[in-house]
Amino acid sequence: MRSLLSSSPSPQDGPQLHHLHRNHRRPVELSPSRQTFSDRMMEDSIAAAEEVISKWGPEVEAPLFSGNGRAEADRFLRVASDLHRSMLFFTSPSANSAASPATRSAVLFRAQSLLSAAMRRLERELHLLLSDHCRLLDSHCSSSSDASTIEDAAESITEMESALDVVMRDLRAVAEAMISAGYTKECVRVYKTVSKSFIDKSIRRLGFERLTQSQVQKLDGSALESRIRAWLAAAPIAFRILFSRERLLCDRIFAGSDAVRESCFADVARDAAAALLAFPESAARSKRSPEKLFRILDLYDTLVELWPDIESLFIFESTAAVRSQAVVSLLRLAEVARSTLADFEAAIERDASRSPVPGGDVHPLTRYVMNYLVFLADYELALDDIFADFPLQTPSPLLDSFFEAAAVATSPTSSHSSPSSASTTISFEGSPWSSSSSAAARSISDRIAWLVLVLICKLDGKAELYREAALSYLFLANNIQYILRKVKESGLGPHLGDEWVARHGAKARHYAASYVQLAWAKVAAAIPADVSGMEAEERMRGINAALEAECRGQAGWVVVSDGGLREEVREAVAEMVVPAYRVFYERCRPMLRDSGAGSTAVVRFSPEDVSNHLNGIFSGSTGSGSSRNRVSGSSKDSNRSQ
Repeated sequence: MRSLLSSSPSPQDGPQLHHLHRNHRRPVELSPSRQTFSDRMMEDSIAAAEEVISKWGPEVEAPLFSGNGRAEADRFLRVASDLHRSMLFFTSPSANSAASPATRSAVLFRAQSLLSAAMRRLERELHLLLSDHCRLLDSHCSSSSDASTIEDAAESITEMESALDVVMRDLRAVAEAMISAGYTKECVRVYKTVSKSFIDKSIRRLGFERLTQSQVQKLDGSALESRIRAWLAAAPIAFRILFSRERLLCDRIFAGSDAVRESCFADVARDAAAALLAFPESAARSKRSPEKLFRILDLYDTLVELWPDIESLFIFESTAAVRSQAVVSLLRLAEVARSTLADFEAAIERDASRSPVPGGDVHPLTRYVMNYLVFLADYELALDDIFADFPLQTPSPLLDSFFEAAAVATSPTSSHSSPSSASTTISFEGSPWSSSSSAAARSISDRIAWLVLVLICKLDGKAELYREAALSYLFLANNIQYILRKVKESGLGPHLGDEWVARHGAKARHYAASYVQLAWAKVAAAIPADVSGMEAEERMRGINAALEAECRGQAGWVVVSDGGLREEVREAVAEMVVPAYRVFYERCRPMLRDSGAGSTAVVRFSPEDVSNHLNGIFSGSTGSGSSRNRVSGSSKDSNRSQ
């Protein structure tokens, strides 16, 4: 239609056009006798359009599409559409207008002026409606990010739906009117400008700031952590609300043109989405550390969850870069996760601390590794996916040493065997690995079991640092019991299984029994099965000395952290010492009284005193849940051979 009016009117038409511009409310009229149907339709359309459009000139600030002005808005759209159709018919070969060429040109020029004024108004209304839509959507995003529960977010979504639908209906009506009148370029320009600005501002308000890869590399640990948290909060809202709504808006407003709706959505959302999806890749390329693995997995998990949205929203060829960036980030995150977990395993193996933990308490390495694995178990699905094509590779000789059909030593005291020699026979019946293969199953459960095995091997070496064999066994009992407690109280249990738990529970009890045998054998040996009156006093003094020496020697020892196992140890020690001492006490007490040696200087402990003393040793707890002896002092009576 614009091409029809591209040429200027002829000079002889000047006065008539000048009069038209001076009195633009007056349509060009033809003699009724000379008017055809097309002439009459054109005249009526101009008159109707002029009546409505003139009310909404640029000086009118009120919005056309207001709560009380819907009828007026419908009328405005209708007269603009009728005017455009009349212009098309008036210029068609079948119009048969009776007007002269000059008159026809003037009529069309007048109609085009009115149509242009209407389109300028609709362009302004489009801007206002888009701003309203953005305001509603921004409120929706804010309420969703602030919602404390899924129910709160769902309620917020419901409240916004009706208001957004009304605005979208009006936007579609305006867009269709502009596009049908040949103003597609103006419509698209306004739409892209307003919507893109809103998307960019909304993402910034969600807390995400675009950074280049070099800028991300320069962030310190806390700053990067803050950026990752912001991304984890912003990305789901951006893709599931902002971009989803933008796609829906494009599909509805520009339903009549696939090319227009694709172009609008791509130009509005593509850059922002690609920038969001590039951040995880940049974060993955920053300095690695074992602790950073969990944030890497958080990013991976979120991207995997968002992938269906990304794939469906950015399905166009023009938005392929968004899908590609998502895939690149996922691959990079997976690569870094695999490398970081390998670094974690290597860090366990390289731990070079040579100072024995006081009292055989739980080693800091044990606490660190098990707490790490507890968190790791929560990422089962992500890790199974990440390691799906990367089976666990372990050195066969090492596996052979642990999967041989060897049992734990039956006599922990024979030759004062070290915990090291006992632990090399760790039995893993039912393990997913076999000693004939260096490739393990792919699941994260296998990797967790392997990492625990690496830890236990490391603990076995650290037990060698103790000079007392009994304390070495106590150290192993405490640490394995701690491992078991962590497994049973967390998500590690399902990964390792009941058989694994039972097997290592037996191992902890074996180490505890070894501690009992080595630590209390001297006290038990000091209690004779039979004694003469001549020996009674000497034997009683020997028992007193042995009991006191052992109590002093174990003053700083941590006695089995787990309550259940601690009770088993207490009962085992009491069974070893108290009954034999009771028999000796009841037999020797008369002898000592007759000889005048029955004073408290010789008979220092009754059987009840011994029992209570042992109870005191194995009672009480520290802040870590460990029990320590209450008798001070030290002893080296239980030195182990090095």
